[in-house]
Amino acid sequence: MKGSNSWIWISLLCLTALISAAALPIEAAPKTAPSADQDALPSWCDGPARMFVLNYVANVTNTGSPYYVESEERIAVFDHDGTLCCEMPSPFMLLFMQDRVEDLALEHPEWKMQEPFSALLSGRILTQSNFSTKEILQVYAATSANMTVDEYTQLVRGWLNTSHPRFGRAYRECIYQPMLDLLSYLRASGFKTYIVTESNVDFVRAFSEKLYGIPPEQVVGSSWRYQFEETNDSSSILMRPEIWNIVDGPAKPTSIQLFIGLRPILAYGNSDGDMQMLEFATDGNPRAIGLLNHHDDAVREYAYDQGAFNVSLMAPQHGWHQVSMKDDWKWIFPFQMGGAAKL
Repeated sequence: MKGSNSWIWISLLCLTALISAAALPIEAAPKTAPSADQDALPSWCDGPARMFVLNYVANVTNTGSPYYVESEERIAVFDHDGTLCCEMPSPFMLLFMQDRVEDLALEHPEWKMQEPFSALLSGRILTQSNFSTKEILQVYAATSANMTVDEYTQLVRGWLNTSHPRFGRAYRECIYQPMLDLLSYLRASGFKTYIVTESNVDFVRAFSEKLYGIPPEQVVGSSWRYQFEETNDSSSILMRPEIWNIVDGPAKPTSIQLFIGLRPILAYGNSDGDMQMLEFATDGNPRAIGLLNHHDDAVREYAYDQGAFNVSLMAPQHGWHQVSMKDDWKWIFPFQMGGAAKL
């Protein structure tokens, strides 16, 4: 009789385990990714972050999964600065603007006595903590407006070949290799990838396809008001010194709706400015995930958490996965693994 009871209990335990497994949410999916994915994300360390992504993609692309998502609905959105590339000592666009002030200083001798230009010329870094929003917009207008989009694009592309102040490598090399792997993996899995950034949309469009494989029409960002200019034999778009929109915080999901028209099922950011974008993607949708870069590697990049307090606090509540750049990534930049992106 004792042996018969044991078999009954074993059978009940097995049945309970099967029922529980069937009810598991995506983030608790089986720990073994499909064999086809074993070589995916080569610059990610084997661990919970990599497995989280592999399991998620396996679930939403497997037609037999209850979490399957049709390919046309597989929209993934990414912040830019701090998510796809280094944002220290300041985001790319602000460093570009600072260098433009130095380049244009001879044409503007009045800047030596005029703030915020005099501070920039004396070496103060253009950051959101060092300067007010009004001052940053003043520099923005002085260095980036009243030129055509084509002229601006060429300036940005040339600037990307100049050197980062800490790493001594071209800015085009200071992008995150694990994120390049992730973008490629998602596209190979039927996802359409977008950048949604507070930076000027034309700034990021200048290099998005070359560096990230994301075409310019899949970049959503802040922008000037445009003006159409026409001559006898040509036409162009002029960037006027008037802000049309700033894509940050709540403006990220509204801009996604305006320019993409579909709710994403994957959102990836790194700061409080990305919180509403992650909420828009994941709230009420068990087929969606949110991810956040945690900048905790002072040796290979930078260690900081300013500007990310609220989103980090909300992450556990929403089920967003925080990716440790120190523990989850084998390399951070292409040049750390002997390669470099080319523009």
